Amino acid sequence: MSAMMLRTYQTTDEEAVIALWQACGLVVPQNNPKRDIARKLLVNPELFLVGELDGKVIATCMAGYEGHRGWINYLAVAPQHQRKGFAREIMQHAESLLRAAGCPKINLQARSTNAAVIVFYEQLGFQIDAVTSLGKRLVSDR
Repeated sequence: MSAMMLRTYQTTDEEAVIALWQACGLVVPQNNPKRDIARKLLVNPELFLVGELDGKVIATCMAGYEGHRGWINYLAVAPQHQRKGFAREIMQHAESLLRAAGCPKINLQARSTNAAVIVFYEQLGFQIDAVTSLGKRLVSDR
């Protein structure tokens, strides 16, 4: 098996990244992936990671750090490449970048109905925090 190459997102990746997110069920009606990418490129673009295998985008991790907490969004691995260690690899890379930036803690959100993803994150050392996640939409992306 070839090794995954990790690098930062490039604008030429947009179509492949969105297709990956769609294949992984990460694109939902209330989030426009093109706008999410454009917003990310304004803040910590160096933390938007892409994993390539044989020249094709197979993984993404959109990390962020605002000085208090790190965040992980859009962790995705192409369905045919899941359960091969690629998600763990890109997460470890994101974590090392956040640690190097001085980040003391990483937060992320997972749908409570996605038990397999929760187990995956727990295997990486994440714990369920006793908090309630609240949100307020400021802009409609539809």
